[in-house]
Amino acid sequence: MNNKNTTAFSSVHQNKEYMEHALFQPSDMKTRDLEFRGIPGMLLYLESVADSELIEQNVITPINRSRDDKELSELFTAVDCKQETDLEKAVISIVQGDCIYFLEGQSEFYTLSTSAKYFRSVAEPENESIIRGPHNGFIESLKVNLFQIRKTVSSPNLTVRYLELGGSTPKQIAMVYMQDIASEDILNKVEKRLKNISLETILTTGYLQEAMEDNPYSIFPQHLSTERPDIVCGHVLAGHVAILMDGDPTALVVPVNFFTFFKSPDDYSNRWMISSFVRFIRLISFIVAFQLPAMYIATVAFHSSVLPLQLFFTVQGSLTRVPFPPVVEAMVLELIFELLREAGLRLPNRVGQTIGIVGGLVIGDAIVKAGLISYTMIIVVALTAIASFLIPSNEMSSSIRMLRFPLMLAAAIFGYIGISFGLTILFIHLVKLESFGKPYFKPLAPLKFRSLKDSFIRFPMWSIRRSNKNNSGPQSGHK
Repeated sequence: MNNKNTTAFSSVHQNKEYMEHALFQPSDMKTRDLEFRGIPGMLLYLESVADSELIEQNVITPINRSRDDKELSELFTAVDCKQETDLEKAVISIVQGDCIYFLEGQSEFYTLSTSAKYFRSVAEPENESIIRGPHNGFIESLKVNLFQIRKTVSSPNLTVRYLELGGSTPKQIAMVYMQDIASEDILNKVEKRLKNISLETILTTGYLQEAMEDNPYSIFPQHLSTERPDIVCGHVLAGHVAILMDGDPTALVVPVNFFTFFKSPDDYSNRWMISSFVRFIRLISFIVAFQLPAMYIATVAFHSSVLPLQLFFTVQGSLTRVPFPPVVEAMVLELIFELLREAGLRLPNRVGQTIGIVGGLVIGDAIVKAGLISYTMIIVVALTAIASFLIPSNEMSSSIRMLRFPLMLAAAIFGYIGISFGLTILFIHLVKLESFGKPYFKPLAPLKFRSLKDSFIRFPMWSIRRSNKNNSGPQSGHK
């Protein structure tokens, strides 16, 4: 198709030939000759994406039963009807499931929304399950997802703004925010970055995420991706902006901070003491997940004198038969774990669980008996793996898993000094990082004591003040 507007022909057959040529003679294109007040007309649609029953009931039947006192546009009461003259728009509409009605002698045609809709249930996302709270999730329909948000946040201030992105495969994008809470600066930044995306193909929100990041070279995620409506609603009520796309069940929330990825809806459904304890465990698991292997390598290779005498002999005994240095042990085991994890994800659920359990037991036992890996290293890597699973966000969990490897190398070369140097660089990076202009390491840098009430632990609800529009707090909308 060319990019210039092409006005529809007055001849029905010429319009048909243009559509067939533009779509490369598709076998699933159906045509139907329909007269209106004695004027020859033709209906075109793609049976693979259009609802044939809907077309029969709400388009063909009203035309056949039309009276002389009604205009054509007045007949289509059950479907959206638009009058167009640009055949390029007709091509885009028919691919999206609409049907096109041409009349002889007219350069205008009618576009009727008759796309087929096949929805899966709004079940809870498998990768974001919770114990208490709503158990519904987003699906691939943008309208259904927006319905779930509006049903939860029944406020006239909830605003939805549509954008259309993608050249060859246009996709409808929705910005969702609270008009009276969201910062105008954030809204302008989000809209500007969305409009600046010049990708020809956008299939998922991952395309948007990569194109909108403040620092695309950072290992840390700068958008919160979720399939849960309650998480999106909580952040929208806290002044954030949610980005949804038709055809993708994942929503993006901006701006976010580092601590956002360690919060779960369960934190606000349970009593504050339990929630605080669990959240603190998650933050401890973050430290364990990427520091434990490096600490073990540095201790065994350089600083074994810090170990108690009995523990030293235990560790030394397990290392006696192993021919490789600790860093090689750790690298091999971590890579084996990543292989097993990826295999478990790609295989069907029943087989995937079997691979994870049997693979871990068989390989772990065999590799220790063969004298290639020590028992203590098995324990260290197992604890590291368990700790990484405690983090609610899969993207943050993946980032932490990647951080382990450079830190292990630093520990193997420089010991504790290498770990300290690596942590210093990491901390500097987190302090400098921003998400849509907002500090990523807030509320620690810059330090805000009020926001600390809902960061490392969660204070009681009645003691947490309502967040303002610049808050980058949790799902509940508290600061």
